[in-house]
Formats: sequence, structure tokens, C-alpha cells
Amino acid sequence: MKTVRVACAHDCPDMCSLTAEVEDGRITRISGDPDQPFTAGFACAKVNRDAELVHSPERLQTPLRRSGPKGSGQFVPIGWDEALDEIETKWKAIIAESGPLALLGYAYSAHQGQMNRHIVNGLFHAMGTSRLQAGTVCDSCCETAWDLTLGPVGGADPESVVESDLVIAWGCDLMAVNVHFWAKLEVARKRGVQVVVIDPRRSRTAASADWHLPIRIGTDAALALGIVHILVRDGLCDRDYLAANTLGFEPWEREIVPRFTPAHVSQVTGLPVADIEKLAAMYGAAKRSFIRIGEGMTRLARGGQALRAVATLPAVTGAYGRRGGGALLLTAGSMDFNFSSVRKPSGPPATRLVNQSLLGRELLDMKDPPLRGLFIAANNPAVTCPEAGKVREGLSREDLFTVVHDPFMTDTAAYADIVLPSTTYLETEDFYRGYGNYYMQYAPAAIEPQGQSWSNFRLAQELARRMGVTDPIFSKSQKEILPEFFKGSTGAVAAVDPASLFDGVPVKAAPPEGQSFATPSGKLEIYCQALANQGVSPMPDWQPDEQEQADAAKWPLRLLTAPSYFQPHTAFSGVSFLRRREGEPFCVIHPEEASRRGLESGAKVRLFNERAAIGLRLKVADDVQPGVILVPGQRPGSEAIDGTVNMLCSDRLTDIGEGACYQSTFLDVEAWERSA
Repeated sequence: MKTVRVACAHDCPDMCSLTAEVEDGRITRISGDPDQPFTAGFACAKVNRDAELVHSPERLQTPLRRSGPKGSGQFVPIGWDEALDEIETKWKAIIAESGPLALLGYAYSAHQGQMNRHIVNGLFHAMGTSRLQAGTVCDSCCETAWDLTLGPVGGADPESVVESDLVIAWGCDLMAVNVHFWAKLEVARKRGVQVVVIDPRRSRTAASADWHLPIRIGTDAALALGIVHILVRDGLCDRDYLAANTLGFEPWEREIVPRFTPAHVSQVTGLPVADIEKLAAMYGAAKRSFIRIGEGMTRLARGGQALRAVATLPAVTGAYGRRGGGALLLTAGSMDFNFSSVRKPSGPPATRLVNQSLLGRELLDMKDPPLRGLFIAANNPAVTCPEAGKVREGLSREDLFTVVHDPFMTDTAAYADIVLPSTTYLETEDFYRGYGNYYMQYAPAAIEPQGQSWSNFRLAQELARRMGVTDPIFSKSQKEILPEFFKGSTGAVAAVDPASLFDGVPVKAAPPEGQSFATPSGKLEIYCQALANQGVSPMPDWQPDEQEQADAAKWPLRLLTAPSYFQPHTAFSGVSFLRRREGEPFCVIHPEEASRRGLESGAKVRLFNERAAIGLRLKVADDVQPGVILVPGQRPGSEAIDGTVNMLCSDRLTDIGEGACYQSTFLDVEAWERSA
């Protein structure tokens, strides 16, 4: 038996360092690395089961060729040479007939190793094909809004929370998505530090906090503005910090903030005036307040304004200038690696873009030329994209040649012409950097690839050879590529010798003391000229959204999606134990809504709107407010009674960052039997 230090590659901000126990070529146990301070010796309940993921009997063993209708899941085994020959022949024919824009590479975040994640899209970049505008299903809205406000910099060091005097988890279920931050937070709680959770549902984090504020979906900006209103009224603003470090506070204070009186904010958010006053007083009294911002609150029509409003709060009190204070959305902005060496090795500087959130629309409607070839790796768009029904309709096109590279037969893979077996992260060598902490780590493969699986890295290099792409990145080893990531880097990253990472020990790129800003002015920009140029409110604001108001008049419930605890997305679907722990895909409504419809817990129900209808199990609980329906996790359609939740969501885009508007979805629910 041997123990191998590895890094977790699941799409999670914690990026844990792990130890894998290996015996006779099989992983027998996964544990948290006791020597990495943020991981602190424990892994989450999901990753603890990753040995079962690697050795799941459900894994694909060989390449497959479709033998039945698209979506039927009917395939026959073939060899790798036969599969690659067919891919090469098809791609070259498509390019000869329609040009490279008829091809699209679609690789995203299921593998967070920076080589395996980016080299596939790097291949398509070099080939001059249509390019994926990645991240819009996840973080493009919040990240763009943050960058317009603070610049492309990371937020507060999560390990500094042990020095905080107030912690607010704003739209962030720490126990589901950031459990190691919660562990650090518990250290602060032992000193009497209070934890406030602002979330439309009573999550496990909310239930464990000192105070939960069940805000209405989509009203976070109004609450943040209400807090600023009270801070101004009560003389609790740090005027010296604002004058030295912000741009635009005076017009914001004069033109927008006065509208957000406690009474108005109460009407908008559904929170009592007394609670709004109490929260503002707590925040104004704290010197080292820490706001952990979740991404989910920005996945709606005016999500960018929400992020800008909340991210500005620590500037109003000066908390950004103190260790233990500030806000954290992501850390990656301050870790300025040269990932373009893999993402963009060559190719035209600009070409046609395909927004990830609009994949279904573009598969059906894009012309001159239409998309004729699609390669998908490390993602499951038939489940994760908005308008998932459109995505499946597009994937059903007989004239679309689709290749999927995945460890499992996913909903998306069922529509492919060729399916290729992929390794998991524990079978790959790669470099990792956290996006919810400031650690980096080089990790070897714990075991050899299982069955006939190939890594993204190996596959992209072989496809590059076959397609005549000769950039050096496609012939180098992982260890030869790593130094490229550090070229041109500055600050803490530049101080790291990449060769020192090969021993596998995690290294921390410490952020500077106090929040830095990388906007054009060098300050936190409350007034943003770039937004003004786009016709968007240049200062954080809240206004009702007309389309949401129209949809709410037609449909009585608003959708709330959130990560579940054991099946947050389909990357964990291959672990039968976790599927059993999570249970059948379900939705949650308040007892008042259930009573109004004559529904009981455990019933099969139909969720429906003008786009689609899906079938789930019902749980009745006061975890959500009346008027809300919660659907936890991204679950495959094969596990649900019928369909998947994103079939209900439109492909409308956010106000900032062109992101997905999952939470701007309205619908109704009824008994499954009545809909039959």
C-alpha cells in the first residue's frame, strides 16, 4: 500500500489537498490532507466517496459509436484508433466544406486541473473554430460585476475570518459549497463572533447560524442599499476610507441611497423593518466584518447590480482596509497565472463566440455556417444549461456530429455520435489553484487510468497531432508546461519557483494585507463609467425587473435552485451511495402552498411553465417562504420522474456579464396524476 498526496479537482472553491491510499492499483480511501492549513485534515462527505467514483461499475470502459436514435443511449463498443479516425475524418470534412467556424469545442469545469481543464479549448482556439464563451452558466455575471467594482483582484483571505468580528454569509450555503470556510468560521464563533445568513431558504448553514434573514429572491441589492442608507443616517460611514479609496460615493449617496428607507426596503425584501435596522447597526458597529458572497444571488436578471451593491458595503465601513474584514467572492483574480499559454496557444485573436448559456439556441439557429461539429468534455450541458430542452433538441440534429468525452454515460453523452471514456482527476497529473482560497498545488496521478480511459490532456494532444496543430503546448509534458503558467506573473505568484511545486506540497500565494483595487482609477468604483457607456446604471441600484413582474403575474411560484448536499451536480452521479443519501430528485414548497393545491410530502408532482414540464418528488417544509419552489442540485433526467429542472429556465441573460438567469424563472406545481 502507498499514500499519494493529490488535489481535489471538483468544481469547488475549497480545492482541498487530499491523500489517496492505494493498494494493488486501486484507491481504497480518500482523506483530507492534515498538512494543508485550509483543508485541515478533512474532506467533504462527497469527496470522501471518490474512491467509489473512480472504481464505479457504471464507468465507461471503451469508446462507443452510436447505433440507435440520438438520445436513445444505444451504442456499440469500438477501439480508440477507430474512434479517432472517424473524428479526424469528420472534422476535416466539415472544415473543408464549411470552414472551421462550423466546429465548437465545449470544455468546462468538471476538472479543475488547469491543464486538463483548458487544453481542449486551447486546441479549438488554435484551430480557429467558433469559441465557447465559458462561465456564463456559473460566474460570468458575478465575476464581471466584481471586476467592474474592485477590478480583477481576489477578495479577502478566507483564513483571515478567524480574526473577524462579524461574519455574513450572503447567498452562500457554506455547508454545501465551502465547508472548510465554515470550519475556520467556527474558530471565530468560539470568541463570540456572530454569524448572519442572508438566504431565501433555511439551508443547513442558515439553521446553524446565529441569525437567518429569509430575503426575497432577487432583492439583495435593495437590502444592501438599505444598510448603506442607515449607515449614512446614523453617521457610521468611514468617510476617510471612502474619500481615499472609492470613486463615486457622493453621487451615490445623493442620488440613489435616499430611496432605500427601511420601510421601502422592508416592502421590497419581505424583511421586517426592525431586522433591517438591527442588521445595519451590527454591520456599522463591526470593524472587521467579513461578507462571504455566494454566486447564486447573481443568477437572475439584475444579478450584476446585486453583486455590486453587496461588494461595496465593506468600503462604506472601511472593513476592506482591515485584516479579517472585507468580502470574498473569488480569489483567482489575485493569482495571475499565464493560463493563456494553454487556453490560447495560437489562432485568430477574435472569432465567433457561442455563449455557454445559449448553447441550445445556437445549435438550432446559428447560420453562416451552422454548427456541424461539437466536442464536449468536462460538462453536461443537456442538464446544466438553461433551456435544457432546446439543448437536447439541438443535440438531436442528425446533421450535427457530436463527440463527448466523459467518465460516465451522461444525459449529454446519450446524444453523441462518438463517446470516449475519460479519466477522473485521480488518474491525471495536473496543476491546481483554488478559487476560494489562495493555495496552489501540483499533484500526480494516484493510479493509472482505468479501463481504456484517456485524460483530456492526452486526448487534446493526440487530436492536435491528427489535425496538424503544431503549437509546442501539444507536445510538451505537464511538467514542461507548468513554468509557462508563471511567465509574466507578478506579486505573490511571481515569487513561487514552479520547480518547487513538483514535490506536491501545497503553496500559499498570500494576498496583500488589506483589499487592493485594480480598476482604471485604482479605487473601488461605485460609479462605473464602463457601465454608463453600456446604458446600465453606473451606480449600484435596485429596480423591479419588468419581465420578472410580467412572469410573476402569470405564474404563482418563483424557482430557487441551489446546490444539494450529496448531488450538487452530475459529477457525483456515478456514486450510488451518494445518490441514495440524496434520495430521489425533489422539490420543496411551503406548507401554505401545498395546502392550497392539496399536495402532501412524498407526492409525485409536475412543475410546469410555458417552456416545459418536469416531474419530481415533493417535500413540504417551511425551509422556503410562500411563493417559492426550491429544487436542490443538478440531477440527471434519468433519475427524476421526468426531465431536469433547467428545462424550465429561459436563456435570458443577466444585466452584467451575459450570465444565466436561473432564478428569474416562474412556474406552478400540481399533482402528477392530475397532469397525466
